[in-house]
Amino acid sequence: MSGVAYDFAGAHVLVTGGTSGIGAATAAAYREASAEVTITGTRGAAADYDHDLSAYRYLQMDVEDGASIDAVAADLPRLDVLVNNAGIALPSLGLDEYEPEVFARAVNILLVGAFRMARRTVDLLAQSELAGGGSVIGIASMSSFFGIPIVPGYGAAKTGLLGLTRSLAVEWGPRNVRVNAVAAGITRSRMTAGTFASEEWTAPTLSRTPLGRLGEPDDIAGAILFLTSPGAKWITGQTLAVDGGYTVSG
Repeated sequence: MSGVAYDFAGAHVLVTGGTSGIGAATAAAYREASAEVTITGTRGAAADYDHDLSAYRYLQMDVEDGASIDAVAADLPRLDVLVNNAGIALPSLGLDEYEPEVFARAVNILLVGAFRMARRTVDLLAQSELAGGGSVIGIASMSSFFGIPIVPGYGAAKTGLLGLTRSLAVEWGPRNVRVNAVAAGITRSRMTAGTFASEEWTAPTLSRTPLGRLGEPDDIAGAILFLTSPGAKWITGQTLAVDGGYTVSG
């Protein structure tokens, strides 16, 4: 955490899609801060992954399947923080989001799935004794702010997430549940590995980024921990861009 320390001792945290990338970094950061962390993944068991997940409680979840989301929510004895991280950019699987069925699938994964998990866990979050109350964190994107032609479905879902964040913050604030989002810039992960490897892409991106580098999962994790900490106890309904300044640079 680069010298920034948080204390989440006694807190229960759920990070969906917590087996790699931003999710894995976020789960590790909460664990380092002494939280009890549950992660979800698509495989049958934690042992099915080629890295050690023994520090976490693991639950299998398919974010496209409402019943699977409901089952995970029902299996939580308590919850203080929900990080709605699970998702994928379908073009990375060779799918075309300009096909209506693929577009709808993207929205279901990235927006409907996040809403469903938040809705199914709000009663637990409302019982949180954390300073500032329970928290929901959504993972937004640069495509929440401007158009990226290859991902109309992903972009529509990530834009919708900003509106959802505001609506849930207003609805659940009286229950002492805060709802915020982090808009992640281009961040190193398995999904972005091919993009990062292309200098043709990275050079113009870096030239527009005032801080002069691309993102790492820890950059996003640090912002998430802040937004769920007592230091952010009067912040709700907001989306924090964590992108090295990309969105404010011409």
